[in-house]
Formats: sequence, structure tokens, C-alpha cells
Amino acid sequence: MDLFLQLTLAGLAIGSIYACVALAVVMIYQATDHFNFAQGEMAMFSTFVAWALFQATGSIWLAFVLAVAASFIAGIIIERVIVKPVESAPVFNQIIVFIGLLMIFNNLAGWFWEHTTKTLPSLFPEDMGFESTLISSHNLGVIVFTLALLLVVFLFFKFTKVGLAMKAAAANPDSARLVGVSVGWMLALGWGLASAIGAVGGVLVAPIVFLEPNMMSGVLLYGFAGALFGGVNSPGGAVAGGLIVGVLENWARQYVPGGSELGLTFALVLIVGVLMFKPAGLFGRVVVKRV
Repeated sequence: MDLFLQLTLAGLAIGSIYACVALAVVMIYQATDHFNFAQGEMAMFSTFVAWALFQATGSIWLAFVLAVAASFIAGIIIERVIVKPVESAPVFNQIIVFIGLLMIFNNLAGWFWEHTTKTLPSLFPEDMGFESTLISSHNLGVIVFTLALLLVVFLFFKFTKVGLAMKAAAANPDSARLVGVSVGWMLALGWGLASAIGAVGGVLVAPIVFLEPNMMSGVLLYGFAGALFGGVNSPGGAVAGGLIVGVLENWARQYVPGGSELGLTFALVLIVGVLMFKPAGLFGRVVVKRV
């Protein structure tokens, strides 16, 4: 029983990070109708920025806050400068832009900080005032911090004017314009918020997987799996999907023969299975467009 609880709690911790990535993916998807393939590399680059700031300041929390703020601003700039000019272009053109962003961020990180692994300390102290064999202090901190962050995001979209305007701009841009919503800037803010949430996921996962230019490739795939599993048109479903994927992955590694070698195969099988049998996801809705 103790092993099962350990696996479940550890799965919730890594699933919380998948949930951050899944939420960021869904936010961009709702705004553009496309997956941002560069989401993981943007988070990775932000994590390297946090590492550089930590080296300069010696404070991991100060570096974290500054990196997240920089990611928010960078997300807005990317939408205004790179994404907006191609929003009316063919789908293939937009996909190429996202893939291009992926390669740019990956190579820039290797150029600036080299393709060597680096260590980023945890945001949470090793001694958090309790002793437990079921969960580490970092994993507990990840779960609590991520759930608090997701609650803040939920309240922002539910009860603030800007959050409601962002939801309206993503759901029905034409109607939003008629009531005076600046759709372009709302979408830009959505990109900024998604970039900031992705940066949070990168900083939280770096102490687990170590910091290097390809650190987020697997995490992004699990984030995609969580988003599809929960529903790409349901932010809450994407969060739940990320948590479920994290727990299922941990269980599979322990209880499935050869599970420790499955790695990303689990995420790929989950993605294919969802697309085959329930394309809308567990909590998503089927959207019918009249043409």
C-alpha cells in the first residue's frame, strides 16, 4: 500500500507539471485553433533564463519571478510580431511557423548556454517541517504550488473583466468585437499567460529532469496527451487530463512488465487511443461548425 501511495503522489506531482503544459497548450489552441509545437521549447528557454538569473542573483525565487514575467512579455511579443501576421495564412504556413519557433528556441538555448546539463535548485526547501517516506518536499511543493496557481488562473478567467474578455475573444471573436473587446490584444495576453504558465512548468520540472535544451520535449508530449485526454476545448479538462496522465504513467512504469522502458511510448499510445475512440476527450465537447 505504501508503494502504491508513493507512486500516486509522485504521479500527481509530475502530473501537475503536465497540467501546466496542457493548460498552456489549450489556451493557445483555443485562440488559434492550432497546437503550439514550440510551447515546450519556450518553457525550456524561460527555464534557462531563470537559471542565468539565479547565477546572477543567488535567489531562486527572485530568478523564478523575473523569468516568468519575462516569459509573459515574450509571449505577447511573439504573438504580435510573429503569429499575428500569419493568422489569415493557410494552416500549413502557421504550422511551419510553430515548428520554426521550436527550432529557433532550441538552437538559441544551445548557443547561449551550450548543450550540457545544468542543475537548477528546487523552489522548495528540503526541510518543510515534516518527515514523510511517501512524498518528497519538492513533489509536495509542486502539487500545492501548481494547484494554487491553477486556482488563481480559474478565478482570473471566471471573475475578472480581462479574463472574461479573453474568453470571449477566443470563443467568438466577431461577437467580442461587437461589444468593444480588443480581440487582438486579448489573444496577445493569452499568449503571454500561456508562456508564463509554461515557464512555471519548466522551472518546476528542471530539478527532476535536469536543465538542458531538450529537457521539455518529453514533457510537452505528455502535456499534449493530457490536453487531448481531458479535452482540447476544456481548460479544466486539460488540467485533469495532465494529472491523470502523470498518475497513469507512474503506475505503468511500476506495474506493467517492462514499463520502465516504455517512456514516451505510453504518451503516444494514449494520444492515438483518445483520437481513435473519443476525439473530444473525457471532458471536452464535440464542436459542430456550420459551413
